[in-house]
Parts: sequence; C-alpha cells; structure tokens
Amino acid sequence: MTESPDEDYRRAAVDLLGAIAYGELSAFERLVEDAKMAPGIGDKIAIGAMATAEFAHLQKLVDRLEELGADPVEAMQAFQASFDSFHAHTAPADYYEGLIKAYVGDGLAADFYREIAAYLDAETREVIIASLEDAGQTAFIVERVRAGIAEDHRLGGRLALWGRRLMGEALTQAQRVAGDRESLTALLAGGVDRPGLDLAALGRMFTRLTELHAARMAQLGLDA
Repeated sequence: MTESPDEDYRRAAVDLLGAIAYGELSAFERLVEDAKMAPGIGDKIAIGAMATAEFAHLQKLVDRLEELGADPVEAMQAFQASFDSFHAHTAPADYYEGLIKAYVGDGLAADFYREIAAYLDAETREVIIASLEDAGQTAFIVERVRAGIAEDHRLGGRLALWGRRLMGEALTQAQRVAGDRESLTALLAGGVDRPGLDLAALGRMFTRLTELHAARMAQLGLDA
C-alpha cells in the first residue's frame, strides 16, 4: 500500500529530527571528552557550558519527535552508525583540534540542516533552527584558537589542514545522511504541492555551505 503524501512528509520530518537529535547527543558526548583535554579550569567550565547547551537543544528535538508520534530513540538510532563512523574518522588529536571540530564541523552541519529545514512546516522548522543556535562556542573558540596561533605560528598551518579535512568529511556525511534515507531524498526533490531542489539548486546549496565554511575559517585566522 502506497503511503499518503502526509505520511511521506511526516517520515521525512521524523528522519531529519532524528538525525539532528543524534548529532546533538554526539556533540554533547564529544564536548564532555574535549573538556578533559582542556588546559585549565576556566576552559573546562566553558566547554562544559557548551555541552550543557547542546543537551538542552536535544530535549526540544525529542519533544517535537514525540508530538509527531515518533519514538525518539528509534528515530535517532537510524543515524547512530553513520554519525559514529564520522566521529571515529575525525577524532581530534589534541585540544585545539577539538575546538576546531566543535566550531567548524558542527557549524557546517548546522548550515546543512538549516537548508533542509526550509522545506518543513513552520513549527518543525522553528524547533530545528532553535536547536542549531550557537551554544556559546563562537567567541570562546575564536579567542582560544587565535591565542594559540599567536603563541605558536606552526599551529595555524596544522589547524588549517585539519579544517579542510573536516570540511571534506562533513560534506560527505551530509550527502550520506540525505542520500541514505529515501524520505529525505524525496523531501529535497519536492512534489506536486511543494517546491524542491533541482541539480542547479543543489549545487548552489553546497556552494553556500563552502562559503560559510571559508568565513568561519577566516574568523579563526585560518586559510580554508
């Protein structure tokens, strides 16, 4: 039996919320680990505050999944293997690489999800946009990375290479998330009653993601 357009849409919304929710849970866990590498108590407190904010975002996504009649755990589990693989391939070697990943990697993921959220209903879109808000990391990370580069200029070159690697891995991850789930592919393709992305529009979207990444790297004082 063919699902109705409404059920097709609900499934896409649940998939997207599940992906973002598991991403927030992963970010929380990763930041807790990053705090262990922090050089001082002040940095540990700042990283801990960021982790707490990520967990608060997660709860809003869980609430919305339940409102849509979905099991939040099942919705998130669908993306566990993919996200865990991504994080295993991009494990930071030190504190600075962890900061770059939190800022650049998570920022790119947020940009991607904002793009897709444009094709959802207003209530779900608002929940997603709120969950992707800056968790307070921008000013703190920029300050710490710039200070580190000022102390050791060699650090800048290494972190620039790390940022490029994160960009490539994150784009691959974004394409995998969208491509592996038929519901998300259908959401992006659109339908009779709603617009979608053709190949040209999809290309423009990834161009925007690349430009935003370059802007973040520049803010850190790094070449993209």
